[in-house]
Amino acid sequence: MRPKEPCDRRGADRLPSALLCGAACVSAALVFSIFAFLAAFSWPVLSGGQLGSLLSWHWRPLAGEFGILPMVVGSLCLAGSAMAVAYPLALGVCCFVHGCGPAWAARPLFVSIRFMTSVPTVVYGLVSVFLLVPVIRGAFSGSGFSWLAAALVLAVLVLPTVVLIIDTQFQAVRAEVRVAAAAVGLAPSQEMRHLVLPLSRRGLAIAAVLGFGRALGDTLIPLMLAGNAPRVPGSLLDSLRTLTAHIALVVATDSHSAAYNSLFACGLILFLATLCVNLGVLSVRGRRLG
Repeated sequence: MRPKEPCDRRGADRLPSALLCGAACVSAALVFSIFAFLAAFSWPVLSGGQLGSLLSWHWRPLAGEFGILPMVVGSLCLAGSAMAVAYPLALGVCCFVHGCGPAWAARPLFVSIRFMTSVPTVVYGLVSVFLLVPVIRGAFSGSGFSWLAAALVLAVLVLPTVVLIIDTQFQAVRAEVRVAAAAVGLAPSQEMRHLVLPLSRRGLAIAAVLGFGRALGDTLIPLMLAGNAPRVPGSLLDSLRTLTAHIALVVATDSHSAAYNSLFACGLILFLATLCVNLGVLSVRGRRLG
């Protein structure tokens, strides 16, 4: 009976592979189905002579203008500004935890970051409405519901995601260079600057791409804090509306008009943006940085 053991082992090894392959096929089929659904429902809008109205800078449903470009610009502005705040903070936190800061403070800081991942998004938004918005309103003119408020809170929301991705990369690199760094006599800060950071550029790029995708796809924070004005913001104190918040607002108030039909085009744009983010991650993983 012993000679049959390798065959049995190969059969046991094939089962997880088959299950993973099946799960991958199902996931791919679901993603393709979502794309087909959005494309099918967007086609009447895109081919019915409404493309010019859709790709305009004015959202006036009563006048027959359904321009979504202000929401596209608002999404990019908000996600980009949030990442401009969150990414340097995340990098600083990871450097602090991995040797640049005192050990007694590193662990509580990282535990706090991990705890932030379990806080619901609506809690961030609700607390900010009563704490952050009045501060902005008192310091500057306006209502306080602005690009600035949404960007700051969205940066806090995205921060744990970016920190955990960078931390995983740092752990993998430090495990490889720890012996060499100790042999040369490098201090933890020198090890981080001369070895860990240069060798982690691929992971740092992936963290930036995934963090941007996370910020781009959030709905509640821009819905609660950005003011939801369908226009291109001129400053950080102006209101803006993102594509995700736009979809939520229109769906909540309308379900039969041309404005509602334009939402499928918004969903298609978000889907393609998410696809570009994932392709960016694959591109970074598939090539050598530096």
